[in-house]
Amino acid sequence: MPDLLLELFSEEIPARMQAKAADDLRRMVTDKLVAEGLVYEGAKAFATPRRLALTVHGIPARQSDLKEERKGPRVGGPDAAIQGFLKATGLASLDEAKIQRDPKKGDFYIALIEKPGRATLDVLADMLPVIIRTFPWQKSMRWGERSARPGALNWVRPLHAIVATFGMETEEPDVVKFEVAGIEAGQTTYGHRFMAPAAINVRRFEDYEAKLQAAKVVLDPQARKDIILADAKQLAFAQGFELVEDQVLLDEVAGLVEWPVVLMGSFDPEFLWIPGEVVRATIRNNQKCFVVRQPASPLPAGERSTARVSAAAGEGALTNKFILTANIEASDGGKAIIAGNERVIRARLSDAKFFYETDLKTKLEDRLPKFENIVFHADLKDKGTQAERIKRIESVAEEMARRLKAPTALVSRAALLCKMDLLSEVVGEFPELQGVMGKYYAKEQGEDPRVALACEEHYKPAGPTDRVPKDIVSISVALADKIDTLVSFWAMDQKPTGSKDPFALRRAALGVIRIILENDLRLPLISVFRYAIDNGPLATGSFVVFDSDKLPSDLLAFFADRLKVQLREQGARHDLVDAVFALEGQDDLLMVVRRVEALGKFLDTDDGRNLLAGTKRAANILRIEEKKDSKAYDGAPDAALYSLDEEKALAKAIDQVKAEAGAAVAKEDFAAAMSAMAKLRPAVDAFFDKVKVNDDDAKVRENRLKLLNEIRAATRAVADFSRIQD
Repeated sequence: MPDLLLELFSEEIPARMQAKAADDLRRMVTDKLVAEGLVYEGAKAFATPRRLALTVHGIPARQSDLKEERKGPRVGGPDAAIQGFLKATGLASLDEAKIQRDPKKGDFYIALIEKPGRATLDVLADMLPVIIRTFPWQKSMRWGERSARPGALNWVRPLHAIVATFGMETEEPDVVKFEVAGIEAGQTTYGHRFMAPAAINVRRFEDYEAKLQAAKVVLDPQARKDIILADAKQLAFAQGFELVEDQVLLDEVAGLVEWPVVLMGSFDPEFLWIPGEVVRATIRNNQKCFVVRQPASPLPAGERSTARVSAAAGEGALTNKFILTANIEASDGGKAIIAGNERVIRARLSDAKFFYETDLKTKLEDRLPKFENIVFHADLKDKGTQAERIKRIESVAEEMARRLKAPTALVSRAALLCKMDLLSEVVGEFPELQGVMGKYYAKEQGEDPRVALACEEHYKPAGPTDRVPKDIVSISVALADKIDTLVSFWAMDQKPTGSKDPFALRRAALGVIRIILENDLRLPLISVFRYAIDNGPLATGSFVVFDSDKLPSDLLAFFADRLKVQLREQGARHDLVDAVFALEGQDDLLMVVRRVEALGKFLDTDDGRNLLAGTKRAANILRIEEKKDSKAYDGAPDAALYSLDEEKALAKAIDQVKAEAGAAVAKEDFAAAMSAMAKLRPAVDAFFDKVKVNDDDAKVRENRLKLLNEIRAATRAVADFSRIQD
């Protein structure tokens, strides 16, 4: 079947827009093809700085003929309805319609509509201009004389040429005839702007891709990434260094070049005195270059004093080299390109060095007064400044220190200083270095190393793949920071809704969860939330938005939802989390997870599955009877009314299980609690096999319903079994 080749050739497309634009082009074209009844075999889109390209293969040469029956009005119906039916179906008169006989509802007119399929070439000629004109660029522009006319094309950058061909692999393809803003679709594209700018005539995708390669254009973005990464690694290795890999930067650089040429430059070693993260951010952000580091082996003695180990770079210290990606094979081997980048990087690093040295002249705590004039959130009224937030973090961090047995003085100091680098010159230039710079400033100004580390780590984890802090000082401050954020926004009733979470509150909650679980921390969240409320924005009573009495439980429910997401990603069942959280006072996340793990293992056994079935059966009977009788059967059953051995055996088993499971839970031995619960299974099975619950004797019936409630109560020692799915 025929294939489609489409290319939209323009001025340089911003690198950050290319991947989405390629995906949008593929989606829009293929969706429209399917809507037109043209089911294709496969499609792939590509992007370079100067072109979007799409190949769709296996498209039918024409649409299928359409045959449709359309039901019309009743015979003898209103004239307006009949005229509307004729107009909608294209019939000249009712003589062209059939009559469908229906003895019950009456006779109806039926129109048989036959619509011949169109040639795919014609369909493409109609749909492609619409797609181009309605393309969803994040930002677009108009240009030239046509820009002032109504309906002028908006595109990300000036569009210069359109390639659109359609045809069989073994035949000369047809050009899809259409024009957009005076640009007619054809078979002509262009190679590399400098090395092969001449026009190129193309037919189909294989021919197109090969000719572009010959014209110094690598069409596939992934191929460009592979070239850059492989060449950069090889170039660094040849000099005895290691490349500091950076996937985000690699994606961006691959979107800046059509013919990647990797080169290495250098800068003055004196700049290695400043933190490696600053060096890297300067080179990365300003020149889109990679940095390199020494191998893991120790540095020569002469370099140890000038090189600083960079946490961002992993093992080894940064060297005074960088790797750039040019878009041209220069006649001088790239010497001029390297020299130009070196000049810019030298100037940028000089600025960074000045910023860093200037920042070190001001003690971290001396920056605190400036936070009085910086708003954290206006809705927090008199508690809405960053200075007030720092006080709250300090207070909650000290509470964390008491609960987690951390050194209170170090925790308090770290909480006071952890936000101070936000007002530094370096963080103003590179916001992504917040925390990191706080660590360096604290170290250089003589703070305890654990305080300095906490200044960096209190932001962690910043995402699902980021590491969590392990030092107890960092843990205390990190928890305080996140809990204050959550309590403050809950107090303002600004919780996440749907997919909207502008203040990253879900990430903050997941951060708390990961810190607690990965460090095996025992932390009762309800009392922690209550402390944060009593010492936070609600303490002044300056505003009341969310009910402060309900806030801890509402926030805990939010944590339960986040924990379900976390555990589900690890393969656990979310309904087991519900079953455990349904119990009173379950706010110790570590114990919740251990209960869930033990419960999951128990339910994988025959005893667990059968006990669950019996417990649910008891709960269903109770629910029905309590609703019918409008009362709860929650009192203790009367042993004197037991007339059957199965009743007595169940009552005895329940008493035994309550004692054993309760003792095991008290010891936090949830595996033992589940083993105790398993002893209920035979008694429950025998009870339902031999005992009629709804006995004719009202007192016996009530007593047996109370016994069923005892089953429900006994299992609630470990979880609410009614929340567990079969």
